Amino acid sequence: MAELIKRESIGVADLAALLEVSVVTIRKDLNELEQENRLYRSHGKAILINPYINNRSVNEKEKLATEEKMAIGHTAASMITKDDSIIIASGTTVHALAHNIKPIHKLTVISASLRVSEILAAEEAIDIIQLGGTLRHSSSSVVGKYAESILQNFCCSKLFLGVDGIDLDYGITTTDLREAELNREMMKIAQKTIVLADSSKFRRRGFSKICNIDEIDTIITDRGIPSGIAAHLEEMGIELIIAQ
Repeated sequence: MAELIKRESIGVADLAALLEVSVVTIRKDLNELEQENRLYRSHGKAILINPYINNRSVNEKEKLATEEKMAIGHTAASMITKDDSIIIASGTTVHALAHNIKPIHKLTVISASLRVSEILAAEEAIDIIQLGGTLRHSSSSVVGKYAESILQNFCCSKLFLGVDGIDLDYGITTTDLREAELNREMMKIAQKTIVLADSSKFRRRGFSKICNIDEIDTIITDRGIPSGIAAHLEEMGIELIIAQ
């Protein structure tokens, strides 16, 4: 376990060579540790945490990493320019963004989130286009083909995207298929895609893939991001912003 904690993931063959025991012995030990919920096994390797995410309600997620999300939201809001037109997707991190938005002269927002629209409604300088469609109760946001069809009439400078998982191999994910489809349509009409994600979202996978890592432009996160992932993202040419 000490080696796994240090590396966070390690192949079965590598572990057998390191400990000078057979692969069969390693697999047996890993099975026992997995049953004790001390690690997770996937494709011939051991992982420190289960990378797969279950869907949770927005009220539950609002209570997690609150300071980090507010810092991320504040940083994201600073990227909005005068007379800007933006899209805000769904999720608790974009709620934090909405709380931090102070429009410069005039701002147009296309929103999938009912809560984001409610927060921004107090600002008279913000024109809000609330997408219609099927209500996703767990996120208080809309999804579906009707919401997707409305987007075809617009073009925006930035998409602020909340996600459930960021995995360097698998990509950007969410827990809902319909939300992933809507997010992909949002990306098509935005000049720049900005992912807002606290550091707990890294090395995690939701049920539905939104896109590959290299399809996004910027990630705003907190100081908890693993250094190896941060370095890899920068090598890929993705702008990485650490919210303070």
